[in-house]
Amino acid sequence: MQVNFSKMSGAGNDFIVIDTTQCALSLTESQIHTLCTRRTGIGADGLILVEPSETLDFSMRYYNADGKPGSMCGNGGRCAAYFAWTTGITGETASFQANGDRYDAWVTGPERVKLKMTVPEDFRNNFYANGFSCHFVNTGSPHTVIYIAGLDTINVQDAGQTIRNNSELFPEGTNVNFLEVTGPESLSVRTYERGVEAETLACGTGAVAAALMSYRLGKLSSTSVKVTVRSGDTLEVDFSDDMREVFLSGPAKVVYTGTVNVS
Repeated sequence: MQVNFSKMSGAGNDFIVIDTTQCALSLTESQIHTLCTRRTGIGADGLILVEPSETLDFSMRYYNADGKPGSMCGNGGRCAAYFAWTTGITGETASFQANGDRYDAWVTGPERVKLKMTVPEDFRNNFYANGFSCHFVNTGSPHTVIYIAGLDTINVQDAGQTIRNNSELFPEGTNVNFLEVTGPESLSVRTYERGVEAETLACGTGAVAAALMSYRLGKLSSTSVKVTVRSGDTLEVDFSDDMREVFLSGPAKVVYTGTVNVS
């Protein structure tokens, strides 16, 4: 079958986005993995289906590059909202459902989207995993946070993969964020993503985890944090002092559109 798609980027986090609001589409794990595989497929960190919703503007169904259903993807949510606006599904303001939670999004400028995140859960501080001092928070997806000197030299693939697969500490796996505090309101972050099983150029829920944890630990003094990701883009995380109101802002754009044969 032929499927129309948009290839999108959210600060370097890339996605295949498909509109199924008018026509249902069922893809197997193998088909999704094939589409997301680089060099032989379209290539992406994940695949997003924009589906109809009975109560909100649309529903977002997210799959990791391995073809398995994923937890919340912050940059994916921002891209889904921008896609919905460019295709006329919504206006500049949108409300959508993902993994049973409501998200609100705003197109704030050319190729820029602000997304309200869920309330963070399960903060854990100061534990050790595979020789690293770690912290943990769930920002819609599980994230381990590790402060490190020499961020550019860390082997994110090897270290991240080892911690991600530490089943004793993380029975369902974890995303792993290595970060440096670069100022009173700024961070640099590199993320190993579960489900992609590699370092990605950006991770929205990871940027949120890094900002919230850094403020909670007193490493930052501002509730408005600029997070530089591996692509070189900057994501902005704004939150209330009690961290119950959290917003993620940054670039989101359509890279190209096309039609692909899925068998």
